[in-house]
Amino acid sequence: MKQFAPACERNQDAILAVLKEILPDTGTVLEIGSGTGQHAAYFAARLPNLAWQPSDLDRMLPSIRAWAAEAGVPNLREPVVLDLCSDAWPMAAVQAIVCINTVHIVAWPTVEKLFANAGRALTTGGVMYVYGAYRYADRELEPSNEEFDRWLRERDPSSGLRDFEAVNGLAAAAGLRLRGDRAMPANNRSIWWEKA
Repeated sequence: MKQFAPACERNQDAILAVLKEILPDTGTVLEIGSGTGQHAAYFAARLPNLAWQPSDLDRMLPSIRAWAAEAGVPNLREPVVLDLCSDAWPMAAVQAIVCINTVHIVAWPTVEKLFANAGRALTTGGVMYVYGAYRYADRELEPSNEEFDRWLRERDPSSGLRDFEAVNGLAAAAGLRLRGDRAMPANNRSIWWEKA
């Protein structure tokens, strides 16, 4: 049941460098949209002082468990079902939320729920981190991201690259202050906010 996503292997070191810089020294990290479980296993092993809580839809949990079993690290928790369309999250009072390559996959109303619920789940000073490709009002979209956006919308018209300004507006409405926006390899971005 263990699944593999090549993109996870390609981006894990660049993401880890940012996470080491911005995440708290201790506490619980809720990973939203853990997918295959590769990132959960990789990051938990390299951030041993943080309790890493993977989550996803029920169908992804067997793969997450397989990666966790192989990693064998004590700070990697049993994955939980988290449906972003629901207001009932399985966790509250977390110190960080990590959400990689999810915002452009789910529908916009789901992105709205993600940020509203993240604002409630994070403790004061908590960090919300997202990774992926975004559109910006003041710059042209890179050709590779234009093509990626087209591909996303062809497979599901409700998905696609999101406008940074709109996402940042959702974060602000949820009580999150923008703390960083960094260019990453392959025209992706690391963006993070802090709970006020």
